[in-house]
Amino acid sequence: MAITFSDLHTESGLKSLDDFLSGKSYIARDKLTKDDIKVYAAVLKNPGDSFPNVSQWYNCVSSHLATSFPGKAVGVGLGGNAAPAESAQTEAPAADDDDDLDLFGDETEEEKKAAEEREASKKSAKKKESGKSSVLLDVKPWDDETDMKKLEEAVRSVEMPGLLWGASKLAAVGYGIKKLQIMLTIVDDLVSVDNLIEDYLTVEPRNEYIQSCDIVAFNKI
Repeated sequence: MAITFSDLHTESGLKSLDDFLSGKSYIARDKLTKDDIKVYAAVLKNPGDSFPNVSQWYNCVSSHLATSFPGKAVGVGLGGNAAPAESAQTEAPAADDDDDLDLFGDETEEEKKAAEEREASKKSAKKKESGKSSVLLDVKPWDDETDMKKLEEAVRSVEMPGLLWGASKLAAVGYGIKKLQIMLTIVDDLVSVDNLIEDYLTVEPRNEYIQSCDIVAFNKI
């Protein structure tokens, strides 16, 4: 049976709604429906303590609508006089209830497909994000006569996408020989440290100064 609420912009109309909502959470008792949305649109604002049942119901509907529309509102004002709820009901035939926008209904096939595409796009973007690693490398010369300055220049001359050379220092090995300890940061999907050593650092022309390289530390960033 259809329920009619009139003049919800007046105290008498709100009194009628307040009496109806006594002992109920929503218009249809315990579930939010399109009826609540229609009546909510006709109530100009939360009436407060004057009509406690309406106030509680108004807050419940507002919280549901807030989760359905999570964007930040800028605030708008509406000019002119509010139309009574009864007038709005006469303009919209009762037979159109099934065609009303159901804010809490099932998703359409188009909406489901769009949501799936967005999720797939997010997963694809995450896969494209590559991690980085910090590496400490020991670079050893042939003997104590190797020019360590030129050795370091040879190391740093290696350039490739995803490779960044960092701080370095010389450390004693023994018998007057020193080794170069150098930090580097790599993008994991772009640079292989093994490939860097075997194909760049220990081949001509750099092997004139570099005898061997060892990975001392390898840490994910």
